[in-house]
Amino acid sequence: MKVHTDLNNFSAKNPVVTIGTFDGVHLGHKKVIKRIQELAKAVNGETVIFTFYPHPRLVLDTNQAELRLINTLEEKKILLEATGIDHLVIYPFTKEFSKLSYTDFVEKILVGKIGMKSLVVGYDHKFGHKRKGTYEDLKVYADKLNFNIEQLEVLNVDAIDISSTKIRQALSQGDIETTNKYLGHRYFIKGIVVDGKKIGHEIGFPTANIDPQESYKLVPKDGVYAVKVEIDEVMYTGMLNIGFRPTVNHQMDNRSIEVNIFDFDENIYYKNISIYFYKRIRNEQMFKGIDALKEQLIKDKETVLELFK
Repeated sequence: MKVHTDLNNFSAKNPVVTIGTFDGVHLGHKKVIKRIQELAKAVNGETVIFTFYPHPRLVLDTNQAELRLINTLEEKKILLEATGIDHLVIYPFTKEFSKLSYTDFVEKILVGKIGMKSLVVGYDHKFGHKRKGTYEDLKVYADKLNFNIEQLEVLNVDAIDISSTKIRQALSQGDIETTNKYLGHRYFIKGIVVDGKKIGHEIGFPTANIDPQESYKLVPKDGVYAVKVEIDEVMYTGMLNIGFRPTVNHQMDNRSIEVNIFDFDENIYYKNISIYFYKRIRNEQMFKGIDALKEQLIKDKETVLELFK
């Protein structure tokens, strides 16, 4: 996959394009990606995903502090590369760009710079200034500018329309099973191991503190989770706590993401690791003291090991 952050010297053979934020790269997105791959194969062309950075709402929304996304840009790249697309365009989204009409966007960028031959859009796709460009509008331009256009229906799973919004809702409730089902892959957090308070070491459950690097990354509901941890392409089992650590953190200042990796004692400070979520096993709790906390952690580990048998 070639990644492009500008369109100078962009070159692709018979480009088949789709556009969107692709947050989560979920089953609905994968349906669109599969279709552009089918169309590209039929015309001996190449697939192009056109996305934006930062997310448009981070630029335009006055309530951007409340915005949470399923993926960081780095995570999105990993997921899109895994689909086997040829080109990923990460176009800089600015207030100036947001004022571009959909007609100029199609004519000057998609056709003028990318050379688009086919465009596939989702069932609810709108774009351009104030999202005024609809599928019906695009069909008129397709004839005028000599490209093909196709719209796909919404993807249903168990009679539920798959969307990034529904996945965000499931994550905020700690519903990992539904999240993973709608994504079509395991939800994960990729981040850097940072210094912590090292209290876990003192009670025999050392933890790696994870910083996802992007403030808008959606972190699931507080609680304890069964996870797999990827370090240097090796997978380990672990249990992860999200929350305020009420037994040991009396300031209640900020949420932490801490993972106890089973049968592992290497120094991984400042390494990039990935954590894959399997199941939420309990709420975060306040214990009477360290001994009670340790007793519960022993039970949690048994629960996780049983789950992964």
